Amino acid sequence: MQTLEYPELTKQDTIRVSALHALAYCPRLFYLEEVEELYTQDAAVFAGRRLHTELEKQEDEEWEELFLESAELGLRGRVDALRTRDGQTIPYEHKRGRCHRDEKNQPQAWESDRLQILAYACLLESALGITIPEGRIRYHTDNVLVRVPLDDQGRAAVRDAIQQARQLRTSTHRPPVTNNERMCARCSLAPVCLPEEARLAHNREWQPLRLFPQDDERQVIHVLEPGTAVGRTGEQLKLTRRGQPPETVPIQQVGQLVLHSFSQISTQALHFCVSRGIGVHFISGGGRYIGSFDTRQGSIQRRIRQYEGLNHTDTCLELAKKLVTCRGQGQRKFLMRGTRGAKGVSAKLENAIAQMKAVLQQVPKAQSLDSLLGFEGNLAALYFGALPCLIAEGVPPELQFDHRNRRPPQDRFNTLLSFGYALLIKDVMNAILTVGLEPALGFYHQPRTQAPPLALDLMEVFRVPLVDMPVMASINKGQWDIKSDFEIRGVQVWLSDAGRRKLINLYERRKEETWKHPVTGYSLTYRRLLELEVRLLEKEWMGEGGLFGQLVVR
Repeated sequence: MQTLEYPELTKQDTIRVSALHALAYCPRLFYLEEVEELYTQDAAVFAGRRLHTELEKQEDEEWEELFLESAELGLRGRVDALRTRDGQTIPYEHKRGRCHRDEKNQPQAWESDRLQILAYACLLESALGITIPEGRIRYHTDNVLVRVPLDDQGRAAVRDAIQQARQLRTSTHRPPVTNNERMCARCSLAPVCLPEEARLAHNREWQPLRLFPQDDERQVIHVLEPGTAVGRTGEQLKLTRRGQPPETVPIQQVGQLVLHSFSQISTQALHFCVSRGIGVHFISGGGRYIGSFDTRQGSIQRRIRQYEGLNHTDTCLELAKKLVTCRGQGQRKFLMRGTRGAKGVSAKLENAIAQMKAVLQQVPKAQSLDSLLGFEGNLAALYFGALPCLIAEGVPPELQFDHRNRRPPQDRFNTLLSFGYALLIKDVMNAILTVGLEPALGFYHQPRTQAPPLALDLMEVFRVPLVDMPVMASINKGQWDIKSDFEIRGVQVWLSDAGRRKLINLYERRKEETWKHPVTGYSLTYRRLLELEVRLLEKEWMGEGGLFGQLVVR
């Protein structure tokens, strides 16, 4: 055996052999997993685990699973199986799928699988000081065994892959999307990578497939009753309300936990939620968003690039223009709905629509964030000034809207808007933390006590479709009881317990509705669009921008 010199590494710098498999499959996949520490588990991943579990249960005295680490080589990994053949040790790797076929239809190993078994063979040689002649891969779908000889060329391939992996681990630049789009359809990290959207950003003629998951069917649990305690029992969350028997919810059915008023959560339950990627959020009894528990793990590289991207005034200004345009167009389109089929359209409504169009034409010309704030203020004044024109005849005067007021709201309409916006910013924060960005670093809003700037930025995209429209529709449909759904305290108006439950139900049902993305061309529920929009924002400073801020009400 010819001895090759490998770059000497410390024990902490060793690379997983399975990571080299990802590197050979797609350098971008390696980077997302090993540098940005992003992992997803799809059906194929679970199927592969089941295969290995079944193999481990087989009674085969030759079977030996072995974990090895070599600081000299810079690798670590767990070999599926070691077997002795003719006095020589042979590593085996088991794959659930089919093998590759060459031009003569002969079974071959896929390139990523080949590198993986070669890496295991090199790891065995380095760690155990023995000679490994070959590795073998069993493809279970077509029951084929492929032999991969370990020669000088194979050792050199492993050495080069280790060097490439080390370089990528120290880089702040994510590799580009692979040119082989068929590989993306089989990749478990497609929902994070968004390869089709990246291709669309560079080629507007591209017709993307929807690889982003259609929906997340897990529940959003709102704990509204003061004094309710949330704990953990086994693999379930346990909710204990005053004077009621405890309620349990399987953890796999929970997507978010929202604690209102003075409800409580145990440290065990909090750790449980964090370990399962469940967002935990807090809203005051008065309906004000308080904050979210930061569940991010890793993802520091994502935030480094966010700092670099949003540290440039020009970048922030361009993104802010997109944001103001998106919100302004959405508000204007919503007002325009009030003119469809109407016999007598209010002159105030028509005038506001026309003036908003003129202001929107000025937004791209803004030279600074301060001037942009002026345009946004004009758009908001025109919008809220004309919003009462959309209220149907016969709506009680107690539910009428005159102007926007906040903290505390002074009429029922504003109370509904304010609580709806609190629910929205909670969902935006959940999406930001899921993606792994820094909510305190935005591009338009300045730091305030209400919420982090990036959350305030992103919620502008969804104010109209997720809050304004369903609130207006519920009022026009007579869904509110002016007495039982509200509480009057002097000049302040608050939602009662019944009112909060009603608005939460309206809001959550609205999130289940679908909206066809005007650029990607595929439809998603609003709750999935929230996360997609955050991921599209991140692409703006990753060289794959152009899709953010395009969600406008039609």
